[in-house]
Amino acid sequence: MRLHVADHPLVAHKLSVLRDEATPSPIFRLLVDELVTLLAYEATRHVRVEPQEVRTPVTTTTGVKLSDPSPIVIPILRAGLGMLDGMTRLLPTAEVGFLGLQRDESTFEAVTYANRLPDDLTGRQVFLLDPMLATGATLVASIDYVLQRGARDVTAVCLLAAPEGVQVVQDAVGDRADVQIVVAAVDERLNEKKYIVPGLGDAGDRLYGVV
Repeated sequence: MRLHVADHPLVAHKLSVLRDEATPSPIFRLLVDELVTLLAYEATRHVRVEPQEVRTPVTTTTGVKLSDPSPIVIPILRAGLGMLDGMTRLLPTAEVGFLGLQRDESTFEAVTYANRLPDDLTGRQVFLLDPMLATGATLVASIDYVLQRGARDVTAVCLLAAPEGVQVVQDAVGDRADVQIVVAAVDERLNEKKYIVPGLGDAGDRLYGVV
């Protein structure tokens, strides 16, 4: 497993505003969208392409296009939905699947409640979207889900990660597949309630309100 922390002043600036508890939901959603677009640039650095002949106004040349089969972007419901537009802005031809997992607040384990994915992901580059990598349980369950369907090239895009969660994913993934995690920052730790510290609170609630 590889971990990439995006080191860019715009990433740091937007993340700082997201952390501020006074930032209202509309601004929070806008900044998440912008931040994910920046993270998507890093996450897609190794997206597969193939040669394509292009006719310019002057001559013909050889360019590239995304290889088939197309990548698939999978937001983890519900908070991952707030990251979808930012990701597909750079991958407009990607297919989109949905995976619903939520954390059991008593056991802190991930529970699956929804799945809208192809049965076969063999040969597909998979991009998982989840704002917070806290305990790692949700991301491990998501990675296992796509690996069981044949995926072997998985990139997770998260806004923040906790060191404990990164280690859990590292231990769970091992050498089973090519897995990369792209984040804006790795924070200090988890607190007793398994929230990232300093973090930015519950990303889902800040995106959409408490329901």
